Amino acid sequence: MDNTVELAWADFKERLQAASVVIELGEPGLYANGADFLAVYDGLNDLLDRNFVRLGAERWRFPAVEPKAQFERTGYAASFPQLTASLSVFGGGNLEHAELLRVRAETGDWERLLDPAGVMMCPAACHQLYPAISGTLPASGRTFDLHGPCYRHEPSADPTRLQYFHQHEYPFAGTEAQALTHRDDVGALMLATLTSLRLKVDYLPANDPFFGRAGRMLAKNQLVQALKFEMLCPIYGAEHPPVALGSANYHGDHFATEFGLTLADGTTAHSSCVGIGLERVVLALFAEHGMKRSDWPEEVRLLLWPKPADQ
Repeated sequence: MDNTVELAWADFKERLQAASVVIELGEPGLYANGADFLAVYDGLNDLLDRNFVRLGAERWRFPAVEPKAQFERTGYAASFPQLTASLSVFGGGNLEHAELLRVRAETGDWERLLDPAGVMMCPAACHQLYPAISGTLPASGRTFDLHGPCYRHEPSADPTRLQYFHQHEYPFAGTEAQALTHRDDVGALMLATLTSLRLKVDYLPANDPFFGRAGRMLAKNQLVQALKFEMLCPIYGAEHPPVALGSANYHGDHFATEFGLTLADGTTAHSSCVGIGLERVVLALFAEHGMKRSDWPEEVRLLLWPKPADQ
């Protein structure tokens, strides 16, 4: 890896922490967020609510964990085992507890004595939606507004690559034509929202980090068929790789087939989803406009924190 990229990461992280925007928590990709960060995060969500109200989306919020059986049906473990994480718990008695304490004192490696809890860390805000809405869809399809926590085991020194983060997503399920239109129209709206905050964003075809040899073929097909577009921002400058702030994805009938989403005529539905990583967009705003919110362009501040109507 280019050493200058790592230096850029370290410099950005240092400036964020010096300004009390974030505090690193001792593991790569885990941070606490300060008052200024939270103010931007809340303002961004409010802006999304105003800009996307025209979708008439159904609002749902899901937990940070999902049942293992449901998780396996999504195909995520087959495609992204490197990002997958399960929750483990202690389920023993006194003897097992004594062994745990012994191992903890001798090696510190006591986690291996825990048992699977039967739930997985949720990797995407829309992951738990599709099994929850199985059945026949109306002719107009269904549009959703999701805001939820996600976990991906992807530790990195890059402060924009978090292990635990939140997404704001707008999934859709309906006909193939409706799903593609949703991806393209809502993707354009999301792009306009990001650029209205004076972020430099390119909207380009992309692919997911599928695992292994078969994954490389999936990634190539995804790129060739233009199933996924990413909103890329040069947070660390034009000389370094850009950071994906969000994406617009067409799933085809993958989720609909697995979770029984059908159209009125009995055929299988299709789905798509447009969303952003909220923390990444917040960090992009600090990178672009500086560590002091009071110095940000007035048009950006007014979008994030509109003045009351009577002012």
